[in-house]
Amino acid sequence: MSATAWIILSVFFGGLVTGVPVAFAIGLSAAVGLYVADFPFVVLAQRVLAGTQVFSLLAIPGFVLAGELMMAGGLSRRLVKVGQALVQHITGGLGMVTVVSATFFAAISGSAPATTAAIGGIMIPEMEKRGWRRDFSTSLATASGPIGQMIPPSIPMIIWGVIAEESISQLFLAGIIPGLLIAVGLMIWCWTVARREGINTDARRSTASELGRAVWEGKWSLAAPLVILGGIYGGVFTPTEASAIGVAYALIVGVGIHREIRFRDLGPIMVKSMRTATIVCFIIAVASAFGWLIAIEQIPGTIASGILSVSDNPVVILLLLNLALLFIGAVMDNVAAMIILGAILTSIGQSIGLDPIHLGAIVVINLAIGMATPPFGYSLFVGSAVSGVPIEKLVRTLWPMLAIMLVVLLLVTYVPAVTLALPSLIR
Repeated sequence: MSATAWIILSVFFGGLVTGVPVAFAIGLSAAVGLYVADFPFVVLAQRVLAGTQVFSLLAIPGFVLAGELMMAGGLSRRLVKVGQALVQHITGGLGMVTVVSATFFAAISGSAPATTAAIGGIMIPEMEKRGWRRDFSTSLATASGPIGQMIPPSIPMIIWGVIAEESISQLFLAGIIPGLLIAVGLMIWCWTVARREGINTDARRSTASELGRAVWEGKWSLAAPLVILGGIYGGVFTPTEASAIGVAYALIVGVGIHREIRFRDLGPIMVKSMRTATIVCFIIAVASAFGWLIAIEQIPGTIASGILSVSDNPVVILLLLNLALLFIGAVMDNVAAMIILGAILTSIGQSIGLDPIHLGAIVVINLAIGMATPPFGYSLFVGSAVSGVPIEKLVRTLWPMLAIMLVVLLLVTYVPAVTLALPSLIR
């Protein structure tokens, strides 16, 4: 690599090590790289602006706002009630309710931290009252949160679709089976822990009328993913337009039907959601300039060649790719990671003949697992904040759940049908 390339990478990783926020570390390294390469600084502004001029990115603030509105409008609470009515009588049932509710909510919010916060805030105290340890309950909510990165509408899938110029609808479908497999694995672990520790369940099975009442009360919550995803795959609207439909749906339900959102609540909800969306979009903007610069310096090709020189066996290359992505996902924001590494990853994928949708699923699932992985997983921080349990205590009960997620990751990596079976239906 050139001297400029080493300077860019040194400034970037130096910023991360010294605690500079990732967006500013990216922007600073891009600015230094432009200066060293003797580009005019107006190029930085041009590339930052160009990074935001993608229509599909409008889906991000839309789905973030829709998720916030659905939390405030009581949709997540009603999903929990449906989950309780379905599985509360099974051994480990309350833990399963957490996983089932997170999976449903993931199909609304598309965000790992939002899912952990919404479901964890409700279920952690409830599980503790029924005999579950608080650290286990928090770890379960933390591990369930990343399902929101896989089950559509997934914000990381949207971002990868923009980066790799692949079908967002196909990427959405690619995440469904892996997300459900992780949910089933976590539910089996809840059953195992409940039997081992003798945790009592609500022995009484819900009657048909109780189940019917829970479903009826939660009908608007259950209908939300059907409206959003049904519209996308029915060809009624695009994923970007679906985000606006999600906002409208959440407003109608929260304000007009459930009446749990008052008009005076809308201001704070919008400010909170826009703060989240702005952080994501700012990272995308500065990472666009950084990505352009490292492409000019041919860094992606050099790194890809280095990885491919280790072995010509696709099995080995995919294993190395997973290990690298798991490490990166544990220490870096997943949006920034995808944008910075996008060119490198697509180059490696093309070199070993990997289907681009399969590659997108591998990348997103790796980085989703990173959201719950120490030391810097966002869902880990959210779970700790919601429950008050220190992160170091959470980690001890989290490892078996991370192991389940890694098993699913290996299936996704080496059994392409796990991710490609559903996308193949619309190709």
